[in-house]
Amino acid sequence: MADRSLIEFLQDPGSYPEKPSGVTLVQTHISWVFIGDDLVYKVKKPVDFGFLDFTTLDKRRFYTGEELRLNRRFSPDVYLDVVPISERNGTFRFGDTTNIVEYALKMRRISEDHMLYRLLEKGSAGEDVLRQVGAHLARVYGTIASDETARPFGGIEVVSHNIVENFEQTEKYVGGPVSRDAFEAIRNWSMDVLRDRIGIFEERVARGLIKECHGDLHLQHICVDGDNISVFDCIEFNERFRYGDVASDVAFLAMDLDYNGYPGLAEAFVQAYMAESGDAGLPEVLTFYKVYRAYVRAKVTSFMLDDPGLGDAVKARALTTAGRYYALAREYVSREN
Repeated sequence: MADRSLIEFLQDPGSYPEKPSGVTLVQTHISWVFIGDDLVYKVKKPVDFGFLDFTTLDKRRFYTGEELRLNRRFSPDVYLDVVPISERNGTFRFGDTTNIVEYALKMRRISEDHMLYRLLEKGSAGEDVLRQVGAHLARVYGTIASDETARPFGGIEVVSHNIVENFEQTEKYVGGPVSRDAFEAIRNWSMDVLRDRIGIFEERVARGLIKECHGDLHLQHICVDGDNISVFDCIEFNERFRYGDVASDVAFLAMDLDYNGYPGLAEAFVQAYMAESGDAGLPEVLTFYKVYRAYVRAKVTSFMLDDPGLGDAVKARALTTAGRYYALAREYVSREN
């Protein structure tokens, strides 16, 4: 892990050029996030989880740069710069390029009160807000090219691999958060779609709808402050998690709205996205990707059940949450049959 003295330096308000009144440290499993009055600095932890590897300074430099590049597409006013941190004679400093020991992503602080999930909880986000989000995202995706790197991720081989992997990794949870009936129904329907609608997937590749997308587009990653919409935390660490059909990103947010009890808002969002983007073929694959996104959330939550470091109360909540995601995927499939 990073030198404790560096963490202490980053927690000291006097270390920063803008001299905030205080600094709050928030940790995730892959980052330290230092929150000041107006700015936020994010430093990647030197960890390797298989699907991501930040164990060397060069890798952290690269992925911090990728995080800046990718998220600027969605929120250019939030993602500001990659700032080197150097060390000399036991003293750290920002912006010095001699003896760089770490890199920080510099961001503008976003209002927590305007996070989309908070607005929904307060009843402050109706169809008008979700239509605004849909149109905004359509414009952003319209600026992203579908190139030779992106297109293969929409092909039937890659999409099938992702689907099959999901079921291989979750069959052990049958009898726990997912029933055998639900598991088989979701798997059979998904495989039938892949077999029977190859032409639709191929058409979407040909139409240029496979792009370097966001990859983690849910309610907690969107801020709406009046007419200003900020979308953040795009997946930078794994290409397979962010490249794909734009419909998969749209489906993620629509699914998250459904999961949280806002199906009408999900419909308003999707319709606004379609109107702005001109993607009239979106409904042909939307349910497929909503099932996929719900199932991935179920899978990731199910993995918590295998973590020996988690207590019984946390695992009990994970069991309930995973079960709800499996049930949502099953509900989507039931509507199609």
